[in-house]
Amino acid sequence: MLEKIEIVKPMEIEKRSMEIITKELGGRTWPEPEFSVIKRCIHTSADFDYADNLCFSEDAVQKGIDALNAGASIVTDTKMAASGISKKRMAECGGEVYCFMSDPDVAETAKEKGCTRAAVCMEKAAELSGPLVIAVGNAPTALIRLYELIQEGKIAPALIIGAPVGFVIVVEAKELIMTAGVPYIVPRGRKGGSNIAAAICNAMLYQGGR
Repeated sequence: MLEKIEIVKPMEIEKRSMEIITKELGGRTWPEPEFSVIKRCIHTSADFDYADNLCFSEDAVQKGIDALNAGASIVTDTKMAASGISKKRMAECGGEVYCFMSDPDVAETAKEKGCTRAAVCMEKAAELSGPLVIAVGNAPTALIRLYELIQEGKIAPALIIGAPVGFVIVVEAKELIMTAGVPYIVPRGRKGGSNIAAAICNAMLYQGGR
């Protein structure tokens, strides 16, 4: 059986994968740079539903590319997403990747307030200076608190990637954040995850040039 498996060189795997994705989309295409985001989400998940459930506000991807290229930092709600974002490209662009979930002060504040650590992470993000891309890949409560902070005028992200995954208030949180008046990329429905949030960030980073 082993002899029937083709050994593909590492550099060829992604190229071949993207060719397969393009073929299996059956001739469906989207304008760039959105198409690259769609393909990278499919690539990281092997789930073609992302061809239909990804929602983009007007020029959201280009705004994200421009912000990252200008040195915007990324704040995410999971270490998994943070670890999946290209540090090499972030360094080239001059930005940082932040995840505050394990910070002791975040846990303490969340306990005092009776809320989730993810919500407190958004409050901590609001204290950062400079442009921000917020990439949520797990907690819908992060999106809800982020919406509140935007309405209060305490944070104005260059882009929101709203990709929490799950069954409880996930759909509602995504629909809410799309009304915040801030550029967004959101996979509508229950699907998402840290890998999707990181994939969207990387799709923009790889398209940027600095």
